[in-house]
Amino acid sequence: MNPKFDLCVIGAGPGGYVCAIRAAQHGLKTVIIEREHYGGVCLNVGCIPSKAMISASHFFHRAKYDAAAMGMKIKDIELDMATLQKWKQGVSDRMAGGVELLLKGNKVTAIKGEASFTNATEISVKSSTGIQTISAKHFVIATGSRPIEIPGFNFDEKTVMSSTGALALIELPKTLVVIGGGYIGLEISTYLAKLGTKVTVVEATSNLLSGLIEKDGVAVVSRKLTKLGVEVLLNAKAKSYKKEKSDVEVTLEENGKERKIQAEKILVTVGRIPNSDQLNLKGIGLQLDERGFIKVNPQRKTNLHNIFAVGDIAGQPMLAHKASFEGVLVADVISGENRVFDVKTVPAIIFTDPEIAMVGMTEEECKARGHNELKVGKFPFAANGKAVSLMETDGFVKIIADAKTEIVLGILIVGPEASNLISEAALALEMGATLEDIALTIHPHPTLGETMMEASEAALGHAIHIIQKPLTSTSRPGVTA
Repeated sequence: MNPKFDLCVIGAGPGGYVCAIRAAQHGLKTVIIEREHYGGVCLNVGCIPSKAMISASHFFHRAKYDAAAMGMKIKDIELDMATLQKWKQGVSDRMAGGVELLLKGNKVTAIKGEASFTNATEISVKSSTGIQTISAKHFVIATGSRPIEIPGFNFDEKTVMSSTGALALIELPKTLVVIGGGYIGLEISTYLAKLGTKVTVVEATSNLLSGLIEKDGVAVVSRKLTKLGVEVLLNAKAKSYKKEKSDVEVTLEENGKERKIQAEKILVTVGRIPNSDQLNLKGIGLQLDERGFIKVNPQRKTNLHNIFAVGDIAGQPMLAHKASFEGVLVADVISGENRVFDVKTVPAIIFTDPEIAMVGMTEEECKARGHNELKVGKFPFAANGKAVSLMETDGFVKIIADAKTEIVLGILIVGPEASNLISEAALALEMGATLEDIALTIHPHPTLGETMMEASEAALGHAIHIIQKPLTSTSRPGVTA
């Protein structure tokens, strides 16, 4: 007899395993199918290992270049990439092992294997022990996404790497060409440049992080990349490459002219595509949009009433924390709760140097949605005591609010610990906070978090720790030049 479950979750990434655990907490008989790693891309070859390598490179670079200013003379610092990789893998393994324990502790049946739908209530699972059929009342698809390959640059993870290969390097490349100036490309470029690789970023558009953040934020990161020795080529397209003795020669088209670059390795980071070409989704009539994402409603239900989808495969933004939120939501819905995905904002973080974090709308987006009059406050980390003591003063906190209601509409943080500071910003937007709500909240001193209060005060026109021009009916609050 085929096993019968209340819920079958396919994919044990941050959307899938969270969904399975919450469903089991509701008392549902739950099974989860994972073909490769518990914890998915995020814990094994994405979020966690990349942050481990970024953290390590930050330590290395600061010890090498910044420690002397504090009176710490560190001579002949060396990098052992094999040991670094072993440490990084230990971090990932610990987190992935934790997922297995959580599934087991919540009595979720976990099966390693590759799933494929035979119909809307049944899947076939191929594993090392053979093929088994699993039936369930409900299914949740949480199979994520994968890096996009471009013509002529197929991944072999040796010469031409995806982000997976770039996070598993045993030897540090002397030179690297990065195709794509988005967030993944810049995060990896930063970590490798800090360890000593000469990096060249090739971006097809006229800006780094195109369409992701406002230009004043990009400018801060661009300056730091230059300081790290990273060369950035804009309006440049990679056309082909050929192998030479120990290097490769990459042919580019830069501003309409051909250019050739020598490098040891190539990294391609031009985006990710959903894994919707798997599982026989079309075969059971599941509807996809024109970009390959599964179509879902606000409860993350597909056109087939008993099948749901969460995470990258269910559409943008392709972020782990959004996937986890959806996973909990779907488990609650299947258990009978009347919930919908109705969040005001999903925080986004880019782990460059300095870090970038944002919630809500940009100034352009605010105006496009009818907020024609804005109050904008901007406070630099250079005026924050904690940032100065950390020797990390690049960047700022920027708060955008409606001029009439003073309700906060968007917050951009570029600077140290932006990834941690953004949670207060997300809470502020979710609760409909005004500028005064933040400005009149006592923030502890000395902390980086004070910048949120200071930026709110700047938007209101009475900043203490920066000099502002007197407000007039036509002037906009903020930092003066």
